Parts: sequence; structure tokens; C-alpha cells
Amino acid sequence: MPTSPRPLHSGTALPSNGEPRSPHILSSGASSPLWMRSGGGGGGGRKSVYASPASGQCGGGSTSSISVSSALLYRTHGMRAHTEDMESLSECIAACSVREPGGDTQSPQPAEEGVDVEGVKLSLVSNGERKGSTPLKIESICYSLNIVKNIAFLYQEYRDTSKQQEIEQRRQQEGLTYGVSAGLGVTSPPALQLQLRNNSRSLSLWQNLEVVQQSGLLTQLPQREIIIQEAMFELVTSEASYYKSLEVLETHFLKNPVLVNTLSQSDMHFLFSNIEEVMKASERFLMDLENRIEQSLQISEVCDIVHQHAVNHFHVFITYVINQVYQEKNYRRILQGNQLFREAMVQLENHPCVRGLSFTSFLILPFQRITRLKMLVQNILKKAEEYSEIEANAIKAHQQLEQIVKECNEGVRKMSRTEELISIEKTLEFKSKSVPVISHSRWLLKKGEVQQMAGPKSTRTMRSKKLHHPVYLFLFNNLLLITKRSSSGEKFQVLDSCTRAMLRTEDLEDQGQMLANVFNLKLLENQEERPVNYMLKTSSMSDKLRWICALTPNRRTRFMSTSAHQPASPQVQCIQSYSSQEPDELSIEMADLLNILERTDDGWMMGERLHDGERGWFPCRVVEEIQNQEVRAQNLRECQRIHLAQGGGASSGARLGSRGARRTPKTPKVSNFFGTWTDQSEEEQ
Repeated sequence: MPTSPRPLHSGTALPSNGEPRSPHILSSGASSPLWMRSGGGGGGGRKSVYASPASGQCGGGSTSSISVSSALLYRTHGMRAHTEDMESLSECIAACSVREPGGDTQSPQPAEEGVDVEGVKLSLVSNGERKGSTPLKIESICYSLNIVKNIAFLYQEYRDTSKQQEIEQRRQQEGLTYGVSAGLGVTSPPALQLQLRNNSRSLSLWQNLEVVQQSGLLTQLPQREIIIQEAMFELVTSEASYYKSLEVLETHFLKNPVLVNTLSQSDMHFLFSNIEEVMKASERFLMDLENRIEQSLQISEVCDIVHQHAVNHFHVFITYVINQVYQEKNYRRILQGNQLFREAMVQLENHPCVRGLSFTSFLILPFQRITRLKMLVQNILKKAEEYSEIEANAIKAHQQLEQIVKECNEGVRKMSRTEELISIEKTLEFKSKSVPVISHSRWLLKKGEVQQMAGPKSTRTMRSKKLHHPVYLFLFNNLLLITKRSSSGEKFQVLDSCTRAMLRTEDLEDQGQMLANVFNLKLLENQEERPVNYMLKTSSMSDKLRWICALTPNRRTRFMSTSAHQPASPQVQCIQSYSSQEPDELSIEMADLLNILERTDDGWMMGERLHDGERGWFPCRVVEEIQNQEVRAQNLRECQRIHLAQGGGASSGARLGSRGARRTPKTPKVSNFFGTWTDQSEEEQ
């Protein structure tokens, strides 16, 4: 059944940017949210619908009306009061009466001036009609979601739970897709998503709100629309969970007098940076999100709010994330050298309010949130109807968030790369011609020891194991240094060098144990302007392949890239987070989807992450392969839609008025879309 249309919000000023808040809204029907406008009638002596968070129940019956304390809905500017019972989760929702479609309805009237708040009769009215749709008619609905108060999860717990649900959803969808292929009667993917998340261990769901269930919306809306509602609701509830964790960081750590007294002013800045500005940005953002979902049971839109705040307020994330380069280093320094701080931190981390989480898990919250927020907007974009206002706003929000992530990337990389180059240059000793290492356009891709083969001259040399000697390689994005480690192990003597563009590799077949894992490295023109060939041996097959891929990145990989859009290419999802240990590795998180480019028999894969195109190596044990070709194809289609939106999103707004026009999306500029916190290995010559 078609849905009722959504109100257009893109041109509306948001409350925290100048519009009055709810206490003033109630005094004027013209400025009230539709569901808060008076429908007449008093409510004297009616029971309050407020229930304490500990109760887990809501009071009131079908004739209940909202009291003063619950009519003035919970506002995030009062969220700083830290509650002891952070585990409680109640939705404090009351439904007064629901009239099914087909009954008589009255047009909502503006609230009369001077009306007693206790006598306000709250009405939910239709947001209008789409062509051919039947508006849902509901009278006297009153509810107080109290989103922030009722969030049971800290953000760290939310992320883990949410990602595990994504993994389970794909697993079950893959199984059901096999059933569809076999001609079995199987639940469609949208219904599947609802079933997977609708369980006792699930995060808060829009469809599980009592007022939504009593309204009849779930029987009126198609499954696709319910899925979009859930995607938007998750963005709001996850932001509330994020703010809840920020509150713990502020009240329990930042403003703890015992901890503060152990630190100097400079160390306080090193550890906490501009976290208070980040909190203010989140509070402002959450206030506007909460205000929006209070306007109607059917959430109209959230991505326009995301876009506005990303443009005006989210720049504080960039400062915080860039400072994190020094934050972790200084935390380790303080922890090792400051006994009072160490003792205070042990006590604070053992407190029940942090739920067994570490201090550093709170410090990296902004780092995690800005990337997760982009993924949540992507999720809305993938589910939105093409050419709709939701799609247009999601594209704008995604582009702005992508720009913020890009600036964070550039800031972090610039600082960490320069620091690494300075450290490496101090260890180098040039035998002849000196090569300047430090450059703003240079960064390290891979380093490590390999064996240089001298070539078998006799059976005696083969038996005496003098066939090879160690060399140490420093591979940068545009330069290779071949060095020899000094006897002290602290210095490296540079033996040869070559620009990366002049490197070629050749894989050699194994010829027994002594000649296993060997490849040829050709320098077409080395530092002495002559060609040189090195036969190199690595410790394992995966190490050999990793060196070959790093030295010659343009070589053809075993499997096709994501850009080829071939569902036959192997695809995996991450089931266990992995942090990169070497520059050529890729840090991946649970539920990440990756196309596989290379794999080895000793347990390593090189993959390309679908949502941002980052490439790198990771162990096979942290992923599982997606076997079903239809599921792989769906993942590629969703990925392509994001990339097309990023490349042609600027004109998306203009497309809204021409639904019949043929869509001719621009080819996406991948370099403008890709960007995460991990180093890219693109070649700069």
C-alpha cells in the first residue's frame, strides 16, 4: 500500500539554529509540530503517562492525556545530569486512542492561547497524500519518546551489536536467496531485515515503539517504507548512544577532580583535546534529530539535518581526529611515567558506569562516530526511492561527511607520514649518492627484510647455505631503497635505489626448499642509471606475493577489482575486527564487505573494501566468504549506487522535478570518494 507523503524540510530552519524549542511551540499552534496541535477538549484529572526508567512500563490507558512534565518533551540540553542506572531502557510511550482508517476525522485546529497544558489534546494528522494513497487517520495520539534517557547501550556496545546484526542478516539472506533460486517460498529481503532485528537482543527499533504499534502504521506502510523508517531511526538512536558515551567521558573522566589533579594543563589538552566542542556539536545535532522525530510517528527525513550540521558544526571532528595522532602517544607516556594518574585510571576504569570498557575506547569515540555516521547515511541512501527528496538529501549529507572524512585523513596522514620519514632518515647511511627521503608527497608503503640470492655456483655453496644474504627494503610510494642493516641493528646502509615507476617483478616457480618463495626484482634504471636485477627470497608465499603487489601495484591481480562489477569475483564480509600491523595491511571492522583481489595458500587475502575502495592485506581467519552470486551482485549494486551518487550528486536536486527523464549518471571520480583513516597506496611519481 502506498505511503503518505513526507513534509518537505529542506528549506526549514532547524530549532537549535534559531527556532524556538518545545515549551514555546506549545503556545502557538502555527509553529507546533502537527501531532502537538490541539484537537480541543480538556483533560483535567487524567492520568500521567510518565513512567520511570526503572519501571520499564508506561502508565495510562486509552483515555490518558499527557501531564505537564511529560508534555514538555525531554530535551537534550538537560542531558548532562548523569543517571546512576544506565542500564534501564523504557520507552515511556502512551497511546490515547486510535481510530482506524474509514472513521470520521476532524481537521486539526491551532491551540487556543492560554490553554492549560494539561488540557492539550495532541493529534497526529496525515502529512498530506501521495497520489492514490489513503492517509492514515489517527486521533489523540500522545507520546514521549525520551530517546536519550531510554538508550540502554553505550556507543561502544551499540557498534558491536549493530555490526553483529549486519553479519547475521547477510548470513540468513544468503541462505534465503538459495531458497529463492530453488523456487521455494521464502521471505523477501526487506521482511527478512525486520525479522532479524526484531528479537529480544535487538537494538531499539522504530516498529517496536508501543505508540507505533498501536497507531496502525505497521499495517498501512509497505515493508520498504518500514525499512527506511528503521534506517532513519537507527541514525537517531545511535547518535543518542554516542552522546551517552560522551557524557561518561566528560563526567567520569574529564571532570573527575582526582584524575585532573594528577595531570598538568598541557597533558590535559593532549588527552582530551577539544572534546567539549565535540560534545556541544553532538548535543546540538541530537536536539534537532529528536525534534524532527517528535513531529510525526512516521519519520519524514533526517539527512537534511545531517547535511546542515555537517556544514556548520562538524568541523570540530577534524581538529579532534588530527590531534589523536599525539593523543595515543602521550597517553602511553603519561601512563608509564605518572603513577598517580595510573592508579586513578585503574579506579575509574573499574567503576560500574563504564561497563568494563577502557578509557581509550571513550577517547576514540569521535573518530569512530564520524565514519559510522557516513555509513548510516549510506544505508539510508541505498534504501531510498530514486529521484526522491530523501535520496537528494542523503546524497548531499554523504558528500559533506565524505569531505570531512577526507580532511581528517589528510591531516592525520600528513602528520604521521612526516614523523615517520624523519625517523627513517635518521637511520640511513648512504654509501655513495645521497637520496633525499623527506618530502610532503612521499610516504612509506612497506619495509622489511628479504634474502638476496647470489645464485648457485656449485653444489658446495648450496650445501653450506651461503646462497643468500639479508637485505632490508624501504618501499615508499615513489621510491625504493635497498639497504643492509648495520651490525648494531640501528642503522641501515643504502646499497641501491630506484624510483617506483622503474620497478618490475617476475614471480618464479618454486624449485625445492632452497629456491622456494623466490621472485625477480628488476630495476630498469637504478641510482647509477643502469639496469639491475635482484633475485629475492621471502620467508613465506604470502610475504612474496605481498612484496610483488607492493613493488608493482599495476600488475594484474588474480581476481577483478570492484570497479569491474563482476559478481563472479569472490567477496567476503569481516566477522572479526582486525588492526593492521604493517603498512601494506588493511584495518577492517566487523560487517565490512570486501572484494578479494589476491589470496594465498598460507592464510592471507588482499581485498578492496566496497564502501571506500581501500586496499590491503588481512588474514583469512577474520572474514567469511559470501558464496551466493545474487547476494554478491546486490552488494555491488548498492556499492555502485553510492559511487554514482558521489560522482553525480550535485545535480540530484534538479532531478527531483523530472521523474520521467532518463537517468544519465556521471562516471564517478573514485579518487574523490575513497578515504578512510588507513593509508592508501596510490602511486605518485
